[in-house]
Amino acid sequence: MAEFGELGARAAQLPCQPGVYIMKDAAGRVIYVGKANSLRSRVRSYFQPANSHTPKVLRLRESIADLEFIVTSSELEALILECTLIKRHQPRYNVRLKDEKRYPFIRVGLNEEFPTVTTVRRIAQDGARYFGPYTSSWAMHETLDLLRRLFPYRTCGEDMERHRERACLYYHIRRCPGPCIGACTREEYREIVDQLCLFLEGKGAQVLRGLRNRMAAAAEALQYERAASLRDQIQAVERVIERQKVVSASLTDHDVIAFARSNGSACVQVFFLREGFLIGREYFVLEGTSEEQDSEILGSFLEQFYSEAAHIPAEVIVPQVPDSALVIASWLRERRGRKVTVKVPHRGEKRDLLHMAQENATATLASLRAEWEADEGRAVTSLEELRTQLGLAETPARIECYDISNIQGNHAVGSMVVFVKGVARKSDYRRFRIRTVQGANDFAMMAEVLRRRFRAAAGAERDESFGTKPDLIVLDGGKGQLNAVLAVLQEMGVEDTAVIGLAKENEDVYLPGRSAPLQLARGSQGLFLLQRIRDEAHRFALRYHQKLRSRAATRSELEDVPGIGPKRRRALLKHFGSLDAVRKASVEELASAPGMTRKAAEAIRESL
Repeated sequence: MAEFGELGARAAQLPCQPGVYIMKDAAGRVIYVGKANSLRSRVRSYFQPANSHTPKVLRLRESIADLEFIVTSSELEALILECTLIKRHQPRYNVRLKDEKRYPFIRVGLNEEFPTVTTVRRIAQDGARYFGPYTSSWAMHETLDLLRRLFPYRTCGEDMERHRERACLYYHIRRCPGPCIGACTREEYREIVDQLCLFLEGKGAQVLRGLRNRMAAAAEALQYERAASLRDQIQAVERVIERQKVVSASLTDHDVIAFARSNGSACVQVFFLREGFLIGREYFVLEGTSEEQDSEILGSFLEQFYSEAAHIPAEVIVPQVPDSALVIASWLRERRGRKVTVKVPHRGEKRDLLHMAQENATATLASLRAEWEADEGRAVTSLEELRTQLGLAETPARIECYDISNIQGNHAVGSMVVFVKGVARKSDYRRFRIRTVQGANDFAMMAEVLRRRFRAAAGAERDESFGTKPDLIVLDGGKGQLNAVLAVLQEMGVEDTAVIGLAKENEDVYLPGRSAPLQLARGSQGLFLLQRIRDEAHRFALRYHQKLRSRAATRSELEDVPGIGPKRRRALLKHFGSLDAVRKASVEELASAPGMTRKAAEAIRESL
């Protein structure tokens, strides 16, 4: 390539210090992120004679148009930065977790007086406890349902300082201890939450000891109803623990990690062992592994998984030594605050467990591949049906769908969702806040969205999603939306792109130059695909609209309070958690919030 000599010369001038290097293509996209103990030596190696490289490195080298680097104080700091950049940019030549999504966690709000248990997709440094990640939302909610039966906790947003006269249904069916009516004290409720956390940590024996001690104390105090309730809770916990697989009394705090590979994909299986019990397992799929060494795949997974894991175990059991093993172990030790060992077992029960994890990874990957192939088969059928039914010259590989969401023109937004070969590509989704249209005019709003989309493709705002031309544009609407968009495409010189409108009422398909709508066969795979894409565009637009509406409602009420500016509004919402909590707070509570005065607190109470 023309810039090859220049890049090689730049590589030779890099510092001989630890750091991260970032490679970009001609469009400015990050295509690879790497770390090095010596930036100069590592990056120069890419520009050595071709016979010393793998096919993947040769393809990468041909795509490099620009090179950046960041010097760090140590290789450990470089590892942390590399992991952050991979998660942010998802470079195509890096090994990365599939789906580019954040996995859910269970959050226990220990920073609250009466902690709540919720689900989140991001860990915050807020004093709460986090458990996870869970690859299956269904499995996580099953866990929450079990927890609520074993350790009833509150799910409401009630102010616990103001006792209600009557408890809700959950109290009567024993799914909440009723702190809102004073049925349990703060200390008693905190004890329930502490037991819940211990159970999630896998410390079932400790939970049972605590429950038995409380039962004995209740019986001794002649609180027989309380003792009977604790007895029932003990029996329920014992039944759950009995179903957990006993592995070994010696394996107290271990993660066992193994993986299988097939046709460019890798499936990693993680077993979580706590106090000798196998308390759970999760699988993760990696992309970009086809030409990587096993050690590099394992090292990349450890970095990405443990960068967000809520718990770092004392020992991580792996099938082989990962890349940068010493740096990874040092990083894990820093995250845990105590020693962490990354170990390859060669005999005994640890080796047996690793073998079991390996078998599970192989079976899971085989099952996933069967699903992917079935989905791919359905997608091929759907797209071929669309090509025939819509009279398209070619099968539409990339389909973009657009929808508008607003209420009487207020908080109007547009959405763009993208399906490639029949599969959603969420990294290419985009959303638009309507800027130029006043009032309820869906046709004009749709025209604005398409105008901005194709203007971005040709102008300075270009990004990877906008820069890729669609084979088919689907509009959520009928003839009016279609005509408005056709005028925009003609105005902007966009040709050879098929456009249709899909009206909800009868699932009519409107085509350019045709007065009567087309009726696709009910039950056809092509219609199912169009419906799925349209529903996804509607969901994506509605979620953004609701977010803006909620934000505006919260902001407007506080904006009307004299003396409450943007800084105080943010501080109040952060301190109390919601506008409803601000509304319920007393003058004393408001005055004690950061940045508040007695006068400002009285103004809020009077206004809200």
